[in-house]
Amino acid sequence: MSTTAFEQRAAAGTTTAPDETAGSSRPRPRTRKRLGPGRPVPFGWALGPLLLLAVWAAGSAAGLIDARSLPAPWVIAGTAGDLLADGRLQSHFTTSAQRALLGLAFGTVAGLLLALVSGLSRIGEGLVDGPVQIKRAIPSLALIPLLVLWFGIGETMKVVTIALGVFVPIYIHTHNGLRTIDNRYAELAETVRLNRLRFIRHVVLPGALPGFLLGLRFGVTAAWLALVVVEQVNATSGIGYMMELARTYGQTDVIIVGLVVYGLLGLVSDALVRLVERRALSWRRTLAG
Repeated sequence: MSTTAFEQRAAAGTTTAPDETAGSSRPRPRTRKRLGPGRPVPFGWALGPLLLLAVWAAGSAAGLIDARSLPAPWVIAGTAGDLLADGRLQSHFTTSAQRALLGLAFGTVAGLLLALVSGLSRIGEGLVDGPVQIKRAIPSLALIPLLVLWFGIGETMKVVTIALGVFVPIYIHTHNGLRTIDNRYAELAETVRLNRLRFIRHVVLPGALPGFLLGLRFGVTAAWLALVVVEQVNATSGIGYMMELARTYGQTDVIIVGLVVYGLLGLVSDALVRLVERRALSWRRTLAG
């Protein structure tokens, strides 16, 4: 190496001899840590409930949890097995699922239609948005006495109560999704001369889909919350009726079984909506993956 080359290396801060430099290995560049949440974990939605179950089992086995207040998981499993064996749990579950699905269907359709009317027309927004915001401030459960007077204490009142709890989040999030669609898409639709129907089909509905699916997640949860209450209002079947009957006879284990069923229904239904959301919105690059 010439003197000039060595001086250039010294100026750069590397004065190692040529032989030492040739024999040393180059340090590997550090892998940059991702700033996002990372890749999705298989069945990650079940990790939290499994951890909660493990804490519950450990506390029961160690005697830290009073069995009269909260029976051990294996006791609850035995009670659930007995209820399944005599067919009571299946019968009550079928009735509850039917009520929840009917209320969810009616509430979803009502919320979606009202959001389209309000989101696509200023006049429609003036007529629809105010009453919906008033309903939003009034809990659906507070309307039960009035709904009982209007519809009686039969199935209609229960389904209507569930639907009222569902349509508000569907409306709010779908309406927000409509109003946040990029205006350039509307200008493009005008440029290519799309009619109103094709504009709704190709621009409005795909643009509002993220908001609608988010509202559906809240709506599913609202359906199960309303179901818990309406099934304890003069019902003769359903998970809530089973729990209310168990409360009368002091059967804590049966009440816990009902709560576990409600919790599992909410968890599974939310997971299904999230699965649909990932498939339908796979074109979006977000931290959700």
